[in-house]
Amino acid sequence: MTRAGVWGLGLLAVITQLALVGAVGLVVISRWWSRGRRIRVALTRVLEHAALPLAWGIALVATGGSLYLSEVARFPPCVLCWYQRCAMYPLVVLLGIATWRRDRSVRPYGLALAGLGLPIAGYHYLLEWFPQLESTACDPTNPCTLVWVRLFGYLSIPLMAATAFAGIALLLGALHAAPSRSYDRGRIR
Repeated sequence: MTRAGVWGLGLLAVITQLALVGAVGLVVISRWWSRGRRIRVALTRVLEHAALPLAWGIALVATGGSLYLSEVARFPPCVLCWYQRCAMYPLVVLLGIATWRRDRSVRPYGLALAGLGLPIAGYHYLLEWFPQLESTACDPTNPCTLVWVRLFGYLSIPLMAATAFAGIALLLGALHAAPSRSYDRGRIR
């Protein structure tokens, strides 16, 4: 079961990475190709309604995955893993409530948390490849350079987390064009 769970998380991360690369590619080519611009606008309109639930789903899977890896697979989280969890776990609650209320005003808070978690996960991934960069901040009995999982030759737990943060940030970024639901003196506008 442990092996299948890790592979499942890895496949979800790869699918998210492909979607991220596709989205960035579409943004780049839409600057010069008018048909690409129309596709980007149409895709953004579709994402306006699905962005919050998708971002919440990514946060939920990432949180469940981190708990699975530490509690079921018995991979003890290092110091940097805990910092990433501090950024990811609140996203489940924030984005869950925002999805339920259809409240797009959660965007800056979600982007702030994803913006904190992404560089930590990126640094953690870098440490796995270049362990000599590790400082004394990490626990010597559970170093941040220890690689528990390496799928497809490159995918590790910190990269899965970075992918989740990037996916959430991209989806919340798609909300900028959509009107937000905000509360002003008790009235919905």
